[in-house]
This record gives sequence, C-alpha cells and structure tokens, in this order.
Amino acid sequence: MRPVNLALHLVTDRNLARGRNLIDIVQAAVHGGVTLVQLREKECATREFVELGRALMASLKNTDIPLLVNDRIDIALAVGADGVHIGQSDMPYADARRILGAEAIIGLSVGSEAEAREAEAVDVDYLGLSPVFVTPTKSELKEQLGLEGVGRIRQISRHRLVAIGGINSDNMTPVLQAGADGVAVVSAICSAADPLKAAQQLSKLHIK
Repeated sequence: MRPVNLALHLVTDRNLARGRNLIDIVQAAVHGGVTLVQLREKECATREFVELGRALMASLKNTDIPLLVNDRIDIALAVGADGVHIGQSDMPYADARRILGAEAIIGLSVGSEAEAREAEAVDVDYLGLSPVFVTPTKSELKEQLGLEGVGRIRQISRHRLVAIGGINSDNMTPVLQAGADGVAVVSAICSAADPLKAAQQLSKLHIK
C-alpha cells in the first residue's frame, strides 16, 4: 500500500455543482488544499463515467493528488485511477485488492462499530466513517454516527479514519478532535460559491 495524505477529500457530485464544470471545481479545490479526489457518479452511463474519469486524471496529472473512483473497480482500471472507495455492498476488499494490486489506494465505508470491527481483518488504506451527520447526499442512510460514534470507532480500530457526511467548516474541528484522521466533503466544496476559498478554509482547519 502506498502512503497517502488523508487530510481533506473532495467527493464529487455534479448535481451539487450549481451548473458549473466539475473539472474547474476540482482544480480550484486542489489549489485550495484538497489532498485527495474521489469521483462519485451514481447515475452515470459507463462510457460517460470513463470519459469523466479520464478528464479528471488529465487535470490532476501534474499534481500529487490521487484520484479514487467510488464503487466501480472497472472504471478505476479503465482510467488508470489511483484506487477506489468501496462500500459494504460493493466488491469485497480482497477481490478489489487482487484486481487493483498492492499499490492501489482502497478505502472502505463503515457505518457502525460492528462494521469497523469486521474491517480489522482487512488491510484497507482507510475507513470512511459514514455518515457522521445525516446529509442529503446520503439520504439512504438514516442513522448518523455523531461525534460519539467517531470516538468509539477510534478506540477499536487500527485503521486511519476519514469522516464523511454533513461535514463543513463549522463542525470539522470537533470531528477531528473526536478521532478522525481526515474528512471528506461533498457540498461544502461542490456547492460553495467559491470552491477555492472553501477548500482553503477547510484545509486550514485540519489539526492532525
């Protein structure tokens, strides 16, 4: 596994981009301090997904910012992404690792202490704690972990933890203080009036 800076993830969502070009938002966020980009597309045709992934890879070519693909191992392979983020119902970690190789970055979503305990058996690069706070971008998830849940998982997990779900500049610091090693945001950057300034503000709040 390769070392990766988990401080501030941008998870993309074109539906929250307010009609703006996603590549422009990503580039602004990277200039503002984002340390990792995750391409998430839930309603995208495969060909369009590949084209978007390749465009993002090209935009990140002269940076040291990794690109992960949410859920889709096939898309990650097709575009030469740095890794994937998988959920509990996606391809099992062992299969994803075998397909993508030892150097790929692989994150795994967990939404409970039980799932975090199960994840102790796998060598993922990080766990995505989801959702810390209930958010419209994860409307299918009704139960939030809260700060207490982040703290409890920190006590039982050997993995690095990335918190996601309703995180913004107002609540990021308590999430980190609760035990997260980094945060992932969607609307806090994608919907921001100025994605560059939003990323700069979030980056300055990281205390790890």
